[in-house]
Amino acid sequence: MSGEERAHDARDGLYDRLKAYEGKPAAIAGRGKDPVNLPMIRHWCEAMGDAHPAYRGPDAVAPPTMLQAWTMGGLSGHQDRSEAYGELLGLLDGAGYTSVVATDCEQEYLRPLRPGDEITFDAVVESVSPRKTTKLGTGHFVTTRMDVRAGGELAGTHRFRILKYAPAARPAKPAESAKPVESAERPRRPRPVVNRDNAGFWEGVAAHRLLIQRCAACGTLRFPWLPGCNDCGAGEWDTVEAGGEGTVHSYVVMHHPPFPAFDPPYAVGLIELAEGVRMISNVVGVPYDKVRIGMPVRLEFQRVDEELELPVFRAVEDGPAAGPGEGER
Repeated sequence: MSGEERAHDARDGLYDRLKAYEGKPAAIAGRGKDPVNLPMIRHWCEAMGDAHPAYRGPDAVAPPTMLQAWTMGGLSGHQDRSEAYGELLGLLDGAGYTSVVATDCEQEYLRPLRPGDEITFDAVVESVSPRKTTKLGTGHFVTTRMDVRAGGELAGTHRFRILKYAPAARPAKPAESAKPVESAERPRRPRPVVNRDNAGFWEGVAAHRLLIQRCAACGTLRFPWLPGCNDCGAGEWDTVEAGGEGTVHSYVVMHHPPFPAFDPPYAVGLIELAEGVRMISNVVGVPYDKVRIGMPVRLEFQRVDEELELPVFRAVEDGPAAGPGEGER
């Protein structure tokens, strides 16, 4: 915390009032809206592209990362939040920290969850940070710890952290008449992290080939590149080259935060390749607001600077590629 932020907290006494909520309950005697069940497990696995056999069949267990899914309030919201947690959020709202963003979570798994398990949980306000200034704005991080139980037995712990903040003022836009000059010093795109596990993929990209790992033991294709097979655990593998055809399985439009090397808004898609694996990349060839789930796309390689080329996917219409659009530059 900077000296200015520390002085601000000392002047208004807000932080002392916020700290008083540490250790108080955030949810009491909560109950999962549904028992652990196979349909939710199946939907989760389909969305994540996880075909591990442990999550199928009569002896199926739930993927551990579903821990929070069994406690979520859904569209109808949470009915089990404590009065203390509501007071804490109200205190932050009253101080002007009216915006909220989830920042991260930590999970610990103690036993597998199985279909039929009835889920109960309690949560506590674990910590409230001093006043912090971020790119989004100034506010306080609030961390809650949830203990998740199945049949009364502790099954896992979920820590969830949010930032309650007052949005930072946006810089004034230049006048309409002012034409931006393309700077020779435009920041470069971030470099991909290349390591021993994925170096072969980037070597393929440099040769305009999109390579997919294939397990040498069971033949399962996998992407992104990993040191071992998700299905059988084998470490041996070879590669197959993707044909380049695919469809948009899902997508988001990036508006914020702005990075100097990018020109938002632009579309980032989860692309399902014809080979059956999925990868994340930009969708180009159409304006960002014309991208749709199920849209056919075709692989191409886009040079973003003198050192870096990236695989992207261009929208296609009835076979031929669409004309240039408002994709990311």
